Amino acid sequence: MTEPTTDQRPRGWLVLKHHLLTHKIDVALWATRLATMVFTIGYILPVLGNPHNSYYKALMANAATSALRLHQRLPQVQFNRQFLSLFLLEDAAHYLFFSLIFLYSAPITLVLAPVVLFALLHSASYSLTLLDTLGQNSWWGARLLISLVEFQSRNILRMVAFNEIFLLPFSVFMIFTGKTSLVTPFLCYRFLGLRYTSRRNPYCRTMCHELRLSMEALAYNPKCPTFAKNVIYKAITFVSGLAPVVEAQ
Repeated sequence: MTEPTTDQRPRGWLVLKHHLLTHKIDVALWATRLATMVFTIGYILPVLGNPHNSYYKALMANAATSALRLHQRLPQVQFNRQFLSLFLLEDAAHYLFFSLIFLYSAPITLVLAPVVLFALLHSASYSLTLLDTLGQNSWWGARLLISLVEFQSRNILRMVAFNEIFLLPFSVFMIFTGKTSLVTPFLCYRFLGLRYTSRRNPYCRTMCHELRLSMEALAYNPKCPTFAKNVIYKAITFVSGLAPVVEAQ
């Protein structure tokens, strides 16, 4: 009768040190994501000095994360159309673009929502990898918090997708408050188009579909006035016409 196999890999601080030295880019990604969260907290709760500085530092940390991720996914930079097409397909490129859009406008709290949620989700996953190098039973409190984040990963991704969608009309409204320029909504539309056609993250498309079904259900309700139904159906037709064509996977 064979005995059950157990994981006999070495654990401890020396293993953690070796992991940090041999996975430098992964560790750098983890660090920039933590920085994004810290600076976001510093913007909401001004404990790190000027909150506006924390806002822009959070966006810069997110841009650094995106650049490092692009380096992993596309290590060989080429100046041709094929490379540009591959570049625009990467989710990291989308959020590098996102950071650049809002880096030169006034602080908008909603902008940091998708950035910090992505940072939380991905840093939690890698934090578990680092804890595993110390031992399966180490830091159980941190493991519990990480498991809670991973358990809510689907809801977090849905929330991110909703923020991505809502930022487009919100950026139009922000023009009248002087926080964005006339160019910002067009850049947000381009960003949303990239997210809608993402190969690795279908949540933006899913949320758009669910929002459309919700509006159609509202218009179909007998209590909905006729003029409101017409407005809803025209709005659905208009927005559907703006949606980019998604290629078959």
